[in-house]
Amino acid sequence: MLEGVKKSLRISTFAFDDEITELIESAKLDLKIAGIRVSDSPDLLIKQAIKIYCKANFGYDNPEADRFNDSYVRLKQHLSLAGDYREPLV
Repeated sequence: MLEGVKKSLRISTFAFDDEITELIESAKLDLKIAGIRVSDSPDLLIKQAIKIYCKANFGYDNPEADRFNDSYVRLKQHLSLAGDYREPLV
């Protein structure tokens, strides 16, 4: 997952690996809080949501951060409504 996110961020150095890894884990937790099932090998929509989350939250001076955040929120809402992605209620 780390390498895929780094490619989407256009990052080739290892200098930001810790920060990016934390963003990936934060995205997974945020999706889980929304009731979305996140497996160890997520499918393409979950991977895309994680990448968009990272694009919205990586760096300080990102002029596109709001646009990426809006896109992430919309995708998260759609996933939380889709039965195939819902975490089963206990």
